[in-house]
Amino acid sequence: MSTITGGCHCGAIRYEVEGDVIVHALCHCRDCRLHAGAPIVGWTMYPESALKVTKGEPKIYNSSEHGRRHFCGHCGTGLFYINADMLPGVIDIQSATYDDPEAVPATMHIQVAERLRWMEHAHELPTFERYPPQP
Repeated sequence: MSTITGGCHCGAIRYEVEGDVIVHALCHCRDCRLHAGAPIVGWTMYPESALKVTKGEPKIYNSSEHGRRHFCGHCGTGLFYINADMLPGVIDIQSATYDDPEAVPATMHIQVAERLRWMEHAHELPTFERYPPQP
């Protein structure tokens, strides 16, 4: 059993999660993309009881009929997702908010029916250690 810590960008919200991850999925759904402003969002799934917010209190946004997105009201960092209708007793944690985001490797892609077409080949794009060369 492991303990993972994390928090938002500004530090107003801190959390810890204890236990074994159920799954770490990279989500391609439009709802996650719009909320995060990113083409893909990593989520680790745990029993709700595994999560303890140790500092601050996240704001909650009702992103759909049953979906509840928790985020920092100061800096806007997305943190948690709960959908008690679809996944009772489960909480998703945005894995990029871990203090060590490499602690739990991703195991799958989900919602690929909504994936941006160009994301299918994103791994083929040129890479740079920092910024691309300037003209």
